[in-house]
Amino acid sequence: MASAFAKIGFTPNVKQIQKEMGSRKNYQSLEQGETVSSVIDDKTKQFIEQRDSFYMATMNEDGWPYIQHRGGPKGFLKVLGKNMLGFADFRGNRQYLTVGNLLGNDRVCLFLMSYGERRRLKIWGRVKVIKENDDPAQVARLEVADFRAPVERGMIITIEAMDWNCSKYISPRYTQEELDTQLIE
Repeated sequence: MASAFAKIGFTPNVKQIQKEMGSRKNYQSLEQGETVSSVIDDKTKQFIEQRDSFYMATMNEDGWPYIQHRGGPKGFLKVLGKNMLGFADFRGNRQYLTVGNLLGNDRVCLFLMSYGERRRLKIWGRVKVIKENDDPAQVARLEVADFRAPVERGMIITIEAMDWNCSKYISPRYTQEELDTQLIE
């Protein structure tokens, strides 16, 4: 069964470098056969729901990538289905680079980190931006109770591929909550 991640990530240029560097044979099997769709299992759901931030990459119409940090309380990135995520887009610095980029290209890549556990999850998907005036019920569904940041819109991501990345070179860092838990025990 082929990995959706390999189908998206292993472009001809990537395959060329893999071949030059000697790793192509290791990854070739990930592209064989029918592509398996990416489904959020229980372990992945739990990981996603525990994040209080993630990074989201978009691309502008000139081909330049842009990476935006998104943050909020744990659980602000919501699992909405077996291959769907959503979040309330809180007001930031009002440059609107990410939202502007999504007008021309709905593709995104999310990078979710757990520095304390030395784990990371990469997610490729397509975003539907939802204006509150167009679908107030959907945006309300994405809001976080007792979090008072202004919500400007909702974002629904249909996942096309996911990949757990290796822990090599992730320096452990801990949130205050993680430290408090360890110091109390």
